[in-house]
Amino acid sequence: MYLKSFAALVMFAGLNAASLAAQPGGLDDAIADEGHRWAKISFHTPDAGKEAAFTPLIAHAQQVSESYPGRAEPLIWQAIILSSAAKAEGGLGALSKVKQARDYLLAAEKIDPTALNGSIYNSLGSLYAKVPGWPIGFGDKKKAREYFEKALAINPNGIDPNYFYADMLADQGEYAQAADHLKRALAAPARPGREDADAGRRQEVVHLLDTIKQKHGDQLVSK
Repeated sequence: MYLKSFAALVMFAGLNAASLAAQPGGLDDAIADEGHRWAKISFHTPDAGKEAAFTPLIAHAQQVSESYPGRAEPLIWQAIILSSAAKAEGGLGALSKVKQARDYLLAAEKIDPTALNGSIYNSLGSLYAKVPGWPIGFGDKKKAREYFEKALAINPNGIDPNYFYADMLADQGEYAQAADHLKRALAAPARPGREDADAGRRQEVVHLLDTIKQKHGDQLVSK
C-alpha cells in the first residue's frame, strides 16, 4: 500500500512538473508568479505567519526548477525563496536552507552569471553578509562585499543591489557610503511587472535611510 502511494506521488509530481513546462507563457509566467507570491509574503504577511506561508512556495519553486532544467532563473528564485524562509524561521535550524540557497546560486552562476540582471551576486552577497561565520556558518563579510560589487557592476542602478549593499555597509559602520547607496536605490528605475516588490523594497530603503540619519547624521554632513 505504501509503495503504491509513493509511486502515485512520484507520478503526480512528474505530471505536475510537465504541466508547468507546458503552460502558456512558460518560464516567464512561472517566474512572475513566484515573484508576486514572494512579495506578498515578504511585505504583507505578518512575521508570525511567514514561515508557514513560505512552505508551499518552496515546493512550487522546486517544481518550476525541475520543469526547466538547465535554466538559471528558477534556481535563483529557489534560492531567494529559501533565503527568505530561513530569515522567517531564524535560529540554527535555518542554516540548512541558506546552505541550499547558496548551492542553487552557485549552480545558477555556472549556467548564466548575468541572469535576472545580476541577482545571483546580489543574493550571494546577502547570504555571506547575514549568515554567521565559521564555525557555525559560511558567512564572510569580505566575500559579501566582492559579490555586491559584482552585482553592482551588472546592475549599478538597481534597487536591490544598492539596498542590500547599503545594509551591509551600515552594519559595518560605513554610514556615509551606505546612505549614498540608499539614495541610489530610491532613484532606481521601476521594474515592469514587479511593482509590488519595488514598493515593499522602497519602504525598507526609506526606513534604513531614516535610521542612519537619526542615529548617525553627524557622519553624513558632507553628503
